[in-house]
Amino acid sequence: MYTGRFAPSPTGPLHLGSLLTALASWLWARHAGGEWLVRIEDLDPPREPPGAALSILASLCAHGLSHPSPVLWQSTRCSAYDAAVQQLLATGEAFHCTCSRQDLLAGEHAAQCPQSVDPPSEPAAVRVKIGTGTVGFDDEILGKVRAPVSADSFVVQRRDGLYSYHLAVVVDDAFQRVSHIVRGRDLLDSTPYHLRLQELLGLSRPTYAHLPLLLNEDGQKLSKQAHAAALDDSRAHENIRRCLRALGQTLPPADGSDSVQALLDTAIARWEPRRIPRDDVDAASLPG
Repeated sequence: MYTGRFAPSPTGPLHLGSLLTALASWLWARHAGGEWLVRIEDLDPPREPPGAALSILASLCAHGLSHPSPVLWQSTRCSAYDAAVQQLLATGEAFHCTCSRQDLLAGEHAAQCPQSVDPPSEPAAVRVKIGTGTVGFDDEILGKVRAPVSADSFVVQRRDGLYSYHLAVVVDDAFQRVSHIVRGRDLLDSTPYHLRLQELLGLSRPTYAHLPLLLNEDGQKLSKQAHAAALDDSRAHENIRRCLRALGQTLPPADGSDSVQALLDTAIARWEPRRIPRDDVDAASLPG
């Protein structure tokens, strides 16, 4: 069964770029007759403004992106992440590391770094070995991909005890039986880490599809960090049409007669992933 998902971090409201990802993953799942899940990746409390998660869910609802299954909140899943960390340590593929980011950027661990399976007396991150070079996989949009790996290990649990995105996303995709992952191209370089964790934890490999990014007038990815404007939920029809244009899809005439639901129904019926562009898209070039 096709199972897709949308898994935002609640660091602010949705913007057009995040709607693009949500809409593409929703359409792909609906066109396939499958299930679409929503997961809130609330694992970094210092970066999560109060009310952001509920704002995201309200925006999805306003844009007609329904999800019958209950939302999964990652903050309720810490015992599963801890079990995965312990499994990785038990196999010797993970180790404790007290190095700073500057130490590792210099190309080697500091002399006092334990690099051990057993935890040291001081706070330490847990890292997983991966090696360097490139990792190959098939992408539903990009075809055969060779993604670079620039470090010989990566973090699965931070020094402050918080679990990494890499670990949590892999554990939860397996838990929710996600078969297809549709996400932005900015996460392409994360895929080798996810494939490595799937291998080490004995998990199945989903099918990946990496979407083009929406860019602002400065050529930057639309993001909260680049101060992308929050979605205006009252303009859901226009927002969806703009995203469909960015995805290269065929749109019905903009005569104002169709509802958001009618637009989505048409988009499901006409969904053609082969039309999704490989190049990033200027958001300003997308009329509603």
